[in-house]
Amino acid sequence: MVQLDTPVQFVKGIGPQIAAMLAEKRIATVEDLLYHLPFRYEDRLHPRALTELTPGEMASVIAEVRGAVLLRTRSMPIFEMTVGQGTSTMKCIWFHGTYLDGKFKTGQMIALYGKVEPSRSSRNFKMIQPQFEILPEDEAEDETRLLEVGRITPVYESLGGSRLASRWIRRIVYYLLQQLEGHVPETLPASLLARLDMPGREEALRCVHFPVAGTPMSQLQASATPAHKRLIFEELFYLECGLELKRRKLQQRTGFAFETNEKAREAIRQILPFHPTTAQKRVLGEIVGDMRKPTPMRRLLQGDVGSGKTIVALQAMIVAIENGCQAALMAPTEILATQHYLAARKVLEKSSRRYRAVLLTGSLDEDKKKLARRRIFHGEADLVIGTHALIEEKVEFANLGIVVVDEQHRFGVLQRFKLMKKPNAAEPDVLVMTATPIPRTLALSLYGDLDLSVLDELPPGRTPIITRRVSDERAEDVWKVVREQARRGHQAYVVYPVIEGQKDDQPELDFAEPEPEETKPAKKSAAKKAAQKKAESLFEKPTLKSATEMYENLQATHLGGLRLGLLHGRLDADEKEIIMRRFQRGEIDVLISTTVIEVGVDVPNASVMVIEHAERFGLAQLHQLRGRVGRGAAKSYCILMTGGRISPAAEERLAAMVRTQDGFELAELDLQLRGPGEFFGTRQAGLPDFRVANLLRDRGLLELAKQEAARFVENPGADATDDEKRRVWARLREAWQRRYGLVEAG
Repeated sequence: MVQLDTPVQFVKGIGPQIAAMLAEKRIATVEDLLYHLPFRYEDRLHPRALTELTPGEMASVIAEVRGAVLLRTRSMPIFEMTVGQGTSTMKCIWFHGTYLDGKFKTGQMIALYGKVEPSRSSRNFKMIQPQFEILPEDEAEDETRLLEVGRITPVYESLGGSRLASRWIRRIVYYLLQQLEGHVPETLPASLLARLDMPGREEALRCVHFPVAGTPMSQLQASATPAHKRLIFEELFYLECGLELKRRKLQQRTGFAFETNEKAREAIRQILPFHPTTAQKRVLGEIVGDMRKPTPMRRLLQGDVGSGKTIVALQAMIVAIENGCQAALMAPTEILATQHYLAARKVLEKSSRRYRAVLLTGSLDEDKKKLARRRIFHGEADLVIGTHALIEEKVEFANLGIVVVDEQHRFGVLQRFKLMKKPNAAEPDVLVMTATPIPRTLALSLYGDLDLSVLDELPPGRTPIITRRVSDERAEDVWKVVREQARRGHQAYVVYPVIEGQKDDQPELDFAEPEPEETKPAKKSAAKKAAQKKAESLFEKPTLKSATEMYENLQATHLGGLRLGLLHGRLDADEKEIIMRRFQRGEIDVLISTTVIEVGVDVPNASVMVIEHAERFGLAQLHQLRGRVGRGAAKSYCILMTGGRISPAAEERLAAMVRTQDGFELAELDLQLRGPGEFFGTRQAGLPDFRVANLLRDRGLLELAKQEAARFVENPGADATDDEKRRVWARLREAWQRRYGLVEAG
């Protein structure tokens, strides 16, 4: 009999070959398959008539294929199909549509979903790149047709090309739900479900995959039906239970109870470069309050670009050092680690005490690495700054008291834990820093084992940055600004999206190459020629300026006579360091660079940031790049240069950059534009691989799950029987620890 833990290869209609394809999508069991939920639904119970369509709306249409043709243009192949209902027709267009040639037959019924757009004919409409599904013939078996038409139909993300697309998934899921009827074990306590008025697990799975007639389409498309909410809550509840258990276990561990006596306070006063802001005082108070406790500190320090996170972290490290411990700071790149090292040495020179700082990165030669490791092991290094080289097994600390992890989103969760677990008498305090503004709700959930401190105030002397957007046509004006700033003794950055040439363009920016002449039809009809001309005018292949080419170009033209430097990721660590030091010393007027300068570069004399092809950058990148200027007293400028066609999403990003410098406001917009997965990066960057939840969409359920998880962990008996408690802990240990590697159930 099929059960939830049955491997998929033993399910009727799957077998070893398809199971291997499913494994690539991390689907190993029947349960994994059932939690592959539809990403949208089509109302095939009441499909839209072509005569009812309105331009701009998203619509589901069932129509008959009337004809199709593949047009080959110089830019790309375009597949065009005409569908109809009675005397009404609609055109469907797919760019790069070679793969569709020969796929459709006249007279077939097809379900289409896409945005309705006006056609040149005032009476007709068109859809560009619609999603489609060829419907079964009338004589097809009843069950297959039952799942395809005459109902609200689920549409799934393919699990393996056209072979494992929506139709296949519908049949398999329908079969599994029949086999499992009455045998889907519940995962949440009955009293909890009753109190929250949520359906049981089996009912929720059935209603999500095959909604009953009358379910509001708006709720289905928003994943807001009671069934969706129950499955989303379940996923978030277990994540929050795991994080709550982590927090409680941490409170039982032995840490350092640091003293903040007059000696430590005087040491901090000596290194302060300026009078701290109210926010810095508040945050340092929160950090030091944790450090005094005998349990290990776990705190997230979140602050916008330029808010002064590093000086706060350095003060915390001084407290540990003054208590006889070592401090470590781990940065994601060698450039950033070197920046931290040089900045720390400069700040520590003001102290009457001689602090011993050591830099450890992967590119150091072996002799220097051995010397650094020896000094760390024998306690001859108070402050150790480095990259992931710090977590190598060869690195042993004499008495590590605090670990500061910079730009947490660039490290895997396990890397952070590795440094925390270095052999020690007591567990070190951990301070995680990020300049990526994360809405508080999400921060508390993603870093649920960390307390949160927010620096929401810029230090004195930081001037607002004037942000302007200009087109390539005004490039001459931009270079005049750069030259004028250089004349006044200031410096500038010019950033490009690629290092060199067209071959480095991101694949998604490349449209298909023109067809070879011999493959093109000798003659074209007037209609085909018109379609080709229109397509070519809409889609011209973009050409990106590159850092290396523009370095040479600007040196020979607009910025001739100025001292230019070139910095990009292909240079070795020594070359990067030399260039950055020259820029910091003022020996370079204009630094031509890629996004390698996105974080950690601090040159107060730099007053201009020019970003070419700004429409190609993400909002977070643009904000980080802008934060490289405005660090001194001089008026600073960020110039966003654009060229070619700009997508609506890019327009929104650029408008937001001009409108505000508030990192949290920009982060909210970035979340909306990109979604949580892209916003936070990969699974290794710390974001759990959710099956049904979406952190942006489901923030309300996230808060509820956090409250309920804390309540359950505090007093499981209030909501659950002994059997239900055993099932909750078992699921937390087995399913969620296996899937996330983030929870430690007791």
